[in-house]
Amino acid sequence: MKIISWNVNGIRAWYKKGLLDWIIQYDPDIFCVQETKAHPEQLPEDLKDIDGYFSYFSSSQLKKGYSGVAVYTKTKPEKVEYGMGIEKFDQEGRFLALYFKNFVLINCYFPNGGMGPHRLEYKMEFYETFLKFIKKFEEQNQNVVFCGDVNTAHKEIDLARPKENQHNTGFLPEERAWIDDVIQNNFVDVYRAFYPEKPDAYTYWDMKTRARDRNVGWRIDYFFVSHNFMKQVKDMKILDDVYGSDHAPIVLILN
Repeated sequence: MKIISWNVNGIRAWYKKGLLDWIIQYDPDIFCVQETKAHPEQLPEDLKDIDGYFSYFSSSQLKKGYSGVAVYTKTKPEKVEYGMGIEKFDQEGRFLALYFKNFVLINCYFPNGGMGPHRLEYKMEFYETFLKFIKKFEEQNQNVVFCGDVNTAHKEIDLARPKENQHNTGFLPEERAWIDDVIQNNFVDVYRAFYPEKPDAYTYWDMKTRARDRNVGWRIDYFFVSHNFMKQVKDMKILDDVYGSDHAPIVLILN
């Protein structure tokens, strides 16, 4: 099974670049999208309903052209949840949980902590609420796969300029400590499990400074899985040769 996660930075702009053909060619079993910046009714029919896939969308209730996530899956889930059950976190359209026979898949676009202290506080509250949500599956011995743009680089190896960014959101001690908490609660950062020492492996680059040309990036897009589910994981890759967004797609391969 092949699961792709990609922050497309606007699904309608992404579609106009012809990247739907890439998805059809790459043929993922599940395709998780973050930052759609659109409601389903704003999408072309062949993007809203990709042939061969069931599609699910969670869009911002606050304003159009903001946030949003989507999941396309060849296998129909047993159940879908469109939020964590708390209005202030669910109304921005950041969360989808799909329940399959062997695991729960969560696609999440985590908040950015920029734009002032109030957004950093919101991000940290969102983080804690999300961790509580996934811990309940661990307590019930249910397998979880969660993916998306976490908006934080975990370790110094995960960004090109750690010293310059140690006081910037996305690499603050409290943000990084939350990822520590996730791992301590028996969830595995799949990429680092397979490639613990690999440098220069990034998923996001600032477009304004043409940082991708110089590979001055951040690894802020992740797949995490329940510790017991790692035996089902064959590999994970960053598809950094695929363009169309300021993020690269990432792919999880399951046995």
